[in-house]
Amino acid sequence: MSDSFVTLKPGTLLAPVPAVMVSCARMGEKPNIITLAWVGTVNSEPPMCSVSVRKERFSHDIIRDSGEFVINLVGEDQLKATDFCGVKSGRDVDKFASCGLTPAPVEGFTAPAIAECPMYLACRVTSVQELGSHDLFLGVIEKVGVKAGLMDGQGKLDFGRMKLIAYNHGVYYALGQALGFFGFSVAAPDVLERRMKGIR
Repeated sequence: MSDSFVTLKPGTLLAPVPAVMVSCARMGEKPNIITLAWVGTVNSEPPMCSVSVRKERFSHDIIRDSGEFVINLVGEDQLKATDFCGVKSGRDVDKFASCGLTPAPVEGFTAPAIAECPMYLACRVTSVQELGSHDLFLGVIEKVGVKAGLMDGQGKLDFGRMKLIAYNHGVYYALGQALGFFGFSVAAPDVLERRMKGIR
């Protein structure tokens, strides 16, 4: 195999990216779900996330009008619902009912979380930036919820048990074996051995 690069035209080839279900709602209306892969962490203090949504999507105006959204991390058990909520429009179907999903109240938010998902981040919109095909919604993370059974004995999140999925240009993937941890390249041998046992 050649080790030279082939030049491609500019495109959205960053991969893999998280596949998440974003729930949203206006006061007095049924909540909706949109599946997004263009989602990211953008700031630590305050903790902030972004979601990028096409203007024509049903959820776009709901998020804009309500000023909030809830990012629901997706495990393998929610894969079919995740795909369904990405190809069907909330204009035509009730996605919670169609997928057998349960709205879970989030204190201070109109938008619910999804009870079947392992974890959620509830965000308040701080700004909307028009980019072209998509609008970028920046949000401060105000609430985080995680299933109690996914916390280990030391009060840490057990991400391995969440069985989160990733998205790679039209294909969903399970996450594989842990390969290292932040700082493993400079860790002392005894720390490396102990920490690697803990993440496998």
